Amino acid sequence: MCFTISLEKKAKEAIREYLKSNEGVQMKFDFDEDFYLVSGFSHPKLPIIKQGAITLSEWGLIPSFAVQDKADELQNMTLNARSDTIYEKPSFRKSIVSQRCILVVDGFFEWRHENNKKLPFYVYPKDKTVFYLGCIYNSWVNKITGEVRDTFSIITTDANPLMEYVHNSKKRMPLIIGKSDIQAWINPETSKQVIDKLMIPFPESEMSFHAISTDAGNSRKNRNVPDIKNEVSNNSNLLI
Repeated sequence: MCFTISLEKKAKEAIREYLKSNEGVQMKFDFDEDFYLVSGFSHPKLPIIKQGAITLSEWGLIPSFAVQDKADELQNMTLNARSDTIYEKPSFRKSIVSQRCILVVDGFFEWRHENNKKLPFYVYPKDKTVFYLGCIYNSWVNKITGEVRDTFSIITTDANPLMEYVHNSKKRMPLIIGKSDIQAWINPETSKQVIDKLMIPFPESEMSFHAISTDAGNSRKNRNVPDIKNEVSNNSNLLI
């Protein structure tokens, strides 16, 4: 699945370029924070690209039917939405039809399992640019307080061969949308047929990865540091 991402310099530059290249798109907030590694379970507020706007949204989609005392609990279960069941799940089936968005990231983190041990890897674009992750969103309204919370989930697909190696336990990967397909993805009028064609594994030929320190999986340490993505050449040092 995809529970941990990096969003820093390259992603922020790509967002600024998107604003320059798409007249009329609104972004009514400043986003200067660097996330070298951030977990979805902390429900960070991240910039997502929608039709006509970039909004700051919480990771973990809260569906409209969620009641107040269950909303936070539900968020831990909606960090990801599987492409093969997204039209069936009550939490996601409305959003996939007309509430699609993009999360721009520098890369993401995944763990390989070997003999009850975990090897962390950082996955990033081979051309050193960014990934555009296909997501869905919903604005949840607290019916008691009137509070509005913008939320989103990252869609996942079957793994390509590279990701089958990295994420060998569940063999999933985040949905990565090609830059030329962003407008079709976020357009609420795009047909189901086109959307389904976009929900496929990203080519492994356009991805790279390398092993990193086991600190990436230690929530007791501060992992939001630049060095967290540094390559570790000796995999034996990674076994935990």
